[in-house]
Amino acid sequence: MSANPASAAPETGKPSGSGFRIPKVPFWAQIVAGLVLGVLLGWLARSQDISWLYTTLDKVGHIFVQLLKLAVAPLVFFAILVSITNLRKVNNAARLATRTLLWFMITSLIAVAIGLAIGLITNPGSGTGLTPKDGKLPEGKGSWLDFLTGIIPDNVITPFTELNVLQIVFMAAVAGIAALQLGEKAKPILVLSESILELLQKALWWVIRLAPIGTIGLIGYAIADYGWDLIGKYATFTADVYIGCALVMFGVYPLLLATVAKVSPLQFFKGAWPAIQLAFVSRSSVGTMPVTQKVTERLGVPKEYASFAVPFGATTKMDGCAAIYPALAAIFIAQIFDVQLGIGDYLLIAFVSVIGSAATAGLTGATVMLTLTLSTLGLPLEGVGLLMAIDPILDMMRTATNVAGQALVPVIVSAREKILDHDAYNSASSSPVDEIDTLDVQDAAPKAKVPVTA
Repeated sequence: MSANPASAAPETGKPSGSGFRIPKVPFWAQIVAGLVLGVLLGWLARSQDISWLYTTLDKVGHIFVQLLKLAVAPLVFFAILVSITNLRKVNNAARLATRTLLWFMITSLIAVAIGLAIGLITNPGSGTGLTPKDGKLPEGKGSWLDFLTGIIPDNVITPFTELNVLQIVFMAAVAGIAALQLGEKAKPILVLSESILELLQKALWWVIRLAPIGTIGLIGYAIADYGWDLIGKYATFTADVYIGCALVMFGVYPLLLATVAKVSPLQFFKGAWPAIQLAFVSRSSVGTMPVTQKVTERLGVPKEYASFAVPFGATTKMDGCAAIYPALAAIFIAQIFDVQLGIGDYLLIAFVSVIGSAATAGLTGATVMLTLTLSTLGLPLEGVGLLMAIDPILDMMRTATNVAGQALVPVIVSAREKILDHDAYNSASSSPVDEIDTLDVQDAAPKAKVPVTA
């Protein structure tokens, strides 16, 4: 009897034969290669004064960031709107939302305390050679009045054209709550919103795949433009930011996972690493949001809850930009301008970090948050100009810490509320960027609701 051709085919569906196939390079390896190549090209452009290479690196990085920003406004609006309406599918939604916000505040307080401690120990503003004359006023600044009154937009168009994320969040929250109140009448709008959100996320995935190329431009331009000499003046401050973020990300977060959530910290980083590494490169929490949400779901967080917690965190949960950085920056600037800070000032820094973190709004940079902190303390706003030169270098680590925290809190809350899928958590490992084409259908399938125990 002759063999059945169908049965002879490999079960994996891969074509038979011994033909040579180029191995697929993992996404994380592509990012690392982009970092290395970017540093080399940046050094070459600066040391050899190659103007065309300098310009090319600038344009490549700028185009990548612009592509990310292109999706920010509609992505934030529909992500927040859909996330709020998805809470109707979750038992004890109010309790989950409250506990999410509470853990946001707890981790922010820990982060700002670490930032203050490092700043007081290392005195980052001493011995830099910088003077108040080196500072300059920022183009924009934040104040409590602007923060409070700026939440409500004058019209529905300007927040999108001017990319005022905080106002977009406000409008999306109002629309989401209104949709919940309308019930069935709002169903067509919700279906349309979910479809638009999926479309935006799919388009953003294409941009995310360009991250290795964007990395070359962003890192290369930073090296070519700033050089090691400038970074040397800020060596202590730069080291403080990186050490502070590392202590939070690899010290505090694992401790909370092991003691509060009672899960493996190593497994968390194994699953969340794709989002963390993309955040480091893109310097945008919102731009990384689709990846953050996907890794959070694959870490066992119920999809209905993750679709609320991650977009909410991407616009308000900023341990790097809104806690560690402003604490260190305030001490640094106070030392440059010879201003003595007291216990009351440190408490004010902590207060601003917890309450005003939404002012950073998930975009690249933390200038608004820093000016808000300085104006609250009465420190000269010219100090912001001292730090703008190295902001991109600092922002990479800050944003990576932000995104790690945005994935951490949903895991902690889910574990505490006993709705975390531990099997999914323990098996999460591979990059969603590598698997997005094959797993989109599985991720779109509805998951069974898990009741929250009292």
